[in-house]
Amino acid sequence: MTGGIRPETSDRNDIILDVRNLQVHFPTPDGLVKAVDGISFQIRRGETIGVVGESGSGKSVSFLTVMGLVSSREARISGEIIFKGRDLLKLPQEETRHMRGKQMGMVFQDPMTSLHPMYRIGTQIAEAVLTHEDTSKKAAMELAVDMLRRVGIPNPKEGARRYPHEFSGGMRQRAMIAMALVLNPDLLIADEPTTALDVTVQAQILDLLDRLKADFNAAVAVITHDLGVVAEHCDRIQVMYAGKIVEMGQSQVIYYRSRHPYTWGLLQSIPRLDAEEVHRLRPIEGLPPSLIQVPPGCAFHPRCPYVMDICRTVVPELRPAHAFNASACHLPAEEKEHIFSQILAERR
Repeated sequence: MTGGIRPETSDRNDIILDVRNLQVHFPTPDGLVKAVDGISFQIRRGETIGVVGESGSGKSVSFLTVMGLVSSREARISGEIIFKGRDLLKLPQEETRHMRGKQMGMVFQDPMTSLHPMYRIGTQIAEAVLTHEDTSKKAAMELAVDMLRRVGIPNPKEGARRYPHEFSGGMRQRAMIAMALVLNPDLLIADEPTTALDVTVQAQILDLLDRLKADFNAAVAVITHDLGVVAEHCDRIQVMYAGKIVEMGQSQVIYYRSRHPYTWGLLQSIPRLDAEEVHRLRPIEGLPPSLIQVPPGCAFHPRCPYVMDICRTVVPELRPAHAFNASACHLPAEEKEHIFSQILAERR
């Protein structure tokens, strides 16, 4: 099966986004950068999916392409991005632009660079409304103030009159979420929404996304490099490495029955606050590969402690490992289960 598997669903009408064999390659003077190299996945209405991996794994590029923010003039894009039954890659650019913001919202990684420093917060949110709706400036501003209230900005009318630099990092992130949700989109993409925030504010932002997802019945994709961030907030998780999905499944399965060595490495690098003894973090040895010269076979094999000869030559397919999980790894199923059982035992 090319690119990956798609989870079973009882009602295809619930599927908001259906990505099929998406490839995003960037030509450069040094060679072809295979940022996204054949991935397939679905997101349903009312579902939160976590997209996890190190920097350069293809997480953000995948969803920037979904949003239509990667131009075909700068990248070679192929595959299908089916959003509410329509292939976004075949739509005129103007139609995609209209859908972006109205039906798809995105919270970018750094709100300080995403918000215009010279315009008030309320004005920027209202502008998003005026761009897509035939309404008055007064009505748009009232909607902006209401959204600031819904995302937990104290005294939202006064907050709407402030500039981005007058907000804390957590408040700016809330303002970005308000802007992304002001038109009640069907899909919300949050790209590293808790980066540079302290752990208390991280929890508040993730709880806010959970609440707003329920209020708006939206589909949510949370992009992060930290498996610990999405542990309690995602229904499913897909792990990416070198432009491919190497494991995907229900959250509890990923945390307690993972079947890929890269996922094991990510899990072992999560700090433990509940352990009686202080354990050293176990970083994944080596560095992610160059996307211009991806290693043959399994791209993870130069860093994998369980590498076999077949891993160096044959690219593993994303296949079901057990119920509600799929992984792309050549290790025998029994060996995977044995190794991960030992890892879990060490972390208890």
